[in-house]
Amino acid sequence: MISPARELPYRVVRSTLLGLVLACAWGAPIAVADPVVVTQQGSVRGVESSEVNEFLGIPYAAPPVGDLRWKPPQLHAPWPGILDATKFREHCAQTAHAAGTPSTSEDCLFLNVYVPQSEDGPRAVMVWIHGGSLTAGESDDFDASGLAAFGEVIVVTINYRLGALGFLAHPALTAESPDHASGNYGIMDQQFALQWVQRNIAAFGGDPGKVTIFGQSAGGLSVLSHLASPRAAGLFHRAIVQSGGGASRDLPTLATGEAQGAAFANAVGCSSQTAQCLRSLPVEQILANQGSATPVVDGFVLPLSLQIAIATGRFNRVPVINGTNHDEVRFFVAMNELAGQVVSAAQYPAAVMAAFGPQAGPLVLAQYPLANYLNADEALAAIATDFAFACPARRGDQALSRYVPVFAYEFNDEDAPEIFLPPVSFPYGAAHASELQYFFPAASLTHLPTPPPGLRPDQRQLSRAMMRYWTQFAKTGDPNGPNTPSWAAYASALDEFQSLEPRFLAREFTFTPAHRCIFWTTLLSQ
Repeated sequence: MISPARELPYRVVRSTLLGLVLACAWGAPIAVADPVVVTQQGSVRGVESSEVNEFLGIPYAAPPVGDLRWKPPQLHAPWPGILDATKFREHCAQTAHAAGTPSTSEDCLFLNVYVPQSEDGPRAVMVWIHGGSLTAGESDDFDASGLAAFGEVIVVTINYRLGALGFLAHPALTAESPDHASGNYGIMDQQFALQWVQRNIAAFGGDPGKVTIFGQSAGGLSVLSHLASPRAAGLFHRAIVQSGGGASRDLPTLATGEAQGAAFANAVGCSSQTAQCLRSLPVEQILANQGSATPVVDGFVLPLSLQIAIATGRFNRVPVINGTNHDEVRFFVAMNELAGQVVSAAQYPAAVMAAFGPQAGPLVLAQYPLANYLNADEALAAIATDFAFACPARRGDQALSRYVPVFAYEFNDEDAPEIFLPPVSFPYGAAHASELQYFFPAASLTHLPTPPPGLRPDQRQLSRAMMRYWTQFAKTGDPNGPNTPSWAAYASALDEFQSLEPRFLAREFTFTPAHRCIFWTTLLSQ
């Protein structure tokens, strides 16, 4: 039997709310309709806007509750009738954070589909994986309708399990798993959403053979994880990594993750270390005791660390855009400063020595003299940006480009509005996450305490160029196209990046010296 999604490669049924046609007093017809699409699990009714049809809050997996907590995602049961997909659904459980809205819901595996109005197709598909340190964030962080309409692509945004609920590894969970693995549930959710896209996106007018995954921060790390995961093979065809921490990043082993999981179990009162006790815990207790979250090398979702998989070519070989922002860590240092954790000039040497040790510390201080910066916090941000973001991304470019086309960039708008945090003692520059408003309108971030400022005309011009690059890449695997300056593929011999800044979209050859990457490579090899 042919599934509805395959039988109807592009079927948007116009259902009528008040009849097919209502007549005005003078007889002029008024059409009142909402779009309906038939998916494999049932029909969904979205909402029509002037440029985009939006299908919001579609369940892509069964609720991971009860016995399905800390289990791989399962198929959602078919639903009768037509599902209302006109509003966002619950966010995955998380505490309050600059990147997300508090929630205690485990029934959160929903996605949203933004479809351009014109019925030309099939269209390339872009699947957005939100950031938030794998502990915060949601699929509706930003309104993706503008990107879909401007680039004439379908955009899908997804929720996935976060924090301990999404990434807890534990010996009891490993023991009950037929795959002898635990943790990585959030990564499995993302892959399950990509499977949903493969099964259903044709019904929305999308091309399941042109799927691009793109994400920022923890979403960028997730994209790198899918590159390294054999279980994601064939689910996507291009990848965009925004501030993902670099493809040279190492990840903890399953054994390390299980040890951390055992400590978590003790902290929440499950000294018995049983899966039954863990599944009986209230969500609030889990959130109150969870720490950071990370994927683990579990031998199932991730057989190898990102560093080894990419360095040896054992990854899903697709074209890649990979980049960072010039001042990434100013965002995180600002969060510390706002929390009262300010490093004084007198404390600066000790802070660097504590971070890098007695042998490397003096070398780092020599490279980053305090006199070159406004204050100690700005200097520490420069060190951490180069060490944790810029130079690891460059090492990733070097490794990936041996096997696939790579397009490297640096976001360089030093006047980018800071939409998440208030002012601090140093300028934010091109801080972590500041490029997001160039793809999605910052005004759509409903959890911000104050309305964010808009972009200047020259920044809006940059925004359009960046959207052209990203959507052209989604269509062809190459960001080059009409109305944008040429962007050369990365080659280690040239060490060339594309600089993204207002009024200046051009090749950048100063990335490596500006971020002292030769110094960091030499230091880390000692």
